[in-house]
Amino acid sequence: MKTNSLLLTGLILLLSTLVHAETGVSGKSILIGQSAALSGPAQQLGTEMRDGAQAYFDHVNAQGGVAGRQIVLKTLDDGYEADRATSNTKQLIDVEGVFSLFGYVGTPTSNAALPLATKAEIPFFAAFTGAQSLREPFNRNVFNIRASYFEETERIVQHITTLSISRIAVFYQNDAYGKTGLEGVTRALKKRNIEVIGVATVERNSVDVAQAIAQMKIAKPQAIIMISAYKSCAAFIKEMLKDPIGAPIFWNISFVGSQALSKELGKEGRGVMISQVVPTPWDDVNPVIKEYKNFYLNKPGREAGYVSLEGFIAAKVFVEGLKRTGGNLTRESFVRSLETMSNYDAGGFQVKFSPTNHNGSHFVDLTVIGKDGKFMR
Repeated sequence: MKTNSLLLTGLILLLSTLVHAETGVSGKSILIGQSAALSGPAQQLGTEMRDGAQAYFDHVNAQGGVAGRQIVLKTLDDGYEADRATSNTKQLIDVEGVFSLFGYVGTPTSNAALPLATKAEIPFFAAFTGAQSLREPFNRNVFNIRASYFEETERIVQHITTLSISRIAVFYQNDAYGKTGLEGVTRALKKRNIEVIGVATVERNSVDVAQAIAQMKIAKPQAIIMISAYKSCAAFIKEMLKDPIGAPIFWNISFVGSQALSKELGKEGRGVMISQVVPTPWDDVNPVIKEYKNFYLNKPGREAGYVSLEGFIAAKVFVEGLKRTGGNLTRESFVRSLETMSNYDAGGFQVKFSPTNHNGSHFVDLTVIGKDGKFMR
């Protein structure tokens, strides 16, 4: 009789655990989902964001996971296309049953996923975009690790105008990402009573820049701020440099993919400027860089870079949120735990969240491609 009573009690406890278990969470694992470009002209961005994050998750899993649970990252390829990101997000939420969405790559793809994440009340963590749509209006499910595009473009314009350059044009991708960057540049210039002297566009996942080149040659800018991905930016720069007389200074924001752009440009990349939202991945001063190199570069064929470092840092902050939540992991408790990060040091990279502000970092650095494709500050 006593044995039957113990068995019944154990069964009740088990059923209670199953009933209250959070989606994507079991006694042994935490499933998170990512949609990113693993193919197409932006594939290096998606691949490096995924691999950087996976390097940290692998390290944590090798140490026993978080509260005994292994972190499982499920990544689906969207080719940097919004419709595919929508389909992937539906699959991750409705079919795979992920606990959280993580590390989406791009503004149009993140914008496509956001309504689905909001409806499902699922965390949308560390997207690789600085778009305002993920910052305004405030969305309790969205957590940003990187600085915004407005902050990047403000820093770029501040630097350009200190050089007494006023003829500034914008080359941008004809979608939500490019238009956000254009707005950021326009705002920054307006503060200084300067107008954009010319604009030119390129379609997403295209390198057809002929019309853009023609428009820029008419405008004759001293500097061009570029809001696109590495393939189209490289094609544009190469064409502009075919007429070196009066060639402008080229500025890119972080989403371009710094290493990918440098490789596409080769020798023609020297002097091209890029803003960054994470520290220099070759600088061993910050503890997180040393940690990143130890875990990320332990597989053959890998090179240190800004995108994989951002993925690594994003994973580290995500894990910190899990640790603060403890064993009773739900989406709600995870969000509340993240909001306690009022001054979290990831190892030389500061992250600050609160219940009313989920924009974790405002760090922006300026770099230039130097000799042999190396980056200098």
